[in-house]
Amino acid sequence: MGMDFIVGIDDTDNLESRGTGHRARMLGLGLMESSIAELTSITRHQLFVSPLIPYTSHNSSASLVFKGVKDKNLLIDYCRNFLLRESAEGSDAGLCIAETEVIGKAVQEWGRKAKSIVLKMDDAKDLANKSGIFLEGLTGEKCGIIGALAAVGLRKEGNDGRLLWLRHLRETSGLFTVAEIKQRLLLDQVLDMDLNPVASNETVLIGDWSRPVMMNNSITLLLQKNHTNEEPAYTSAPKEFIKSISG
Repeated sequence: MGMDFIVGIDDTDNLESRGTGHRARMLGLGLMESSIAELTSITRHQLFVSPLIPYTSHNSSASLVFKGVKDKNLLIDYCRNFLLRESAEGSDAGLCIAETEVIGKAVQEWGRKAKSIVLKMDDAKDLANKSGIFLEGLTGEKCGIIGALAAVGLRKEGNDGRLLWLRHLRETSGLFTVAEIKQRLLLDQVLDMDLNPVASNETVLIGDWSRPVMMNNSITLLLQKNHTNEEPAYTSAPKEFIKSISG
């Protein structure tokens, strides 16, 4: 069977490179291709933006959810080697790896705090040690451990961030029923922009940029209602709306 894990990464980029989300997708797909773990989702988490915090452009971190992990040490070694190899020059990469069941309330609270206040590296290390969670700084000043631990806490709590990767997400566009899109992307729920459930037989036009969000520990697709009474009844919620509610 294997175990379920959440991996958090932060600060792997620089101003000229692709962002942390891109590296998260590379890491997750690489782990699947190596048969170390099965990737189920990747979520982007927006953290506190302050002149007191070094970051590249948006200060976001990423969490990767895996199932079927049979060897934790193999998972750690692969992630560590990947980030040491792929993190951009000048980055301060951090890596956090935790079995989902051991991520307690204190780590979830750390994630919430990281969205609104400045946190310290030593406190991140202490919390990880007390929680039995792997946490390591890999490049530069290694301050990415703060955001990596936050990503793990936020993803476990399940009420923050938007999905960067789900199976079939990025290649899916066009006309579907809600039931079809829910099954294709393995969504937990489909809601309108007022957070009301959308009936499974309604039609929806999925655009080129459609990102589910985490709500109440559920992978949630948000749709905009078409008020002209013409088909399709719904379209993907606007990008700015998704960004505004996903932290």
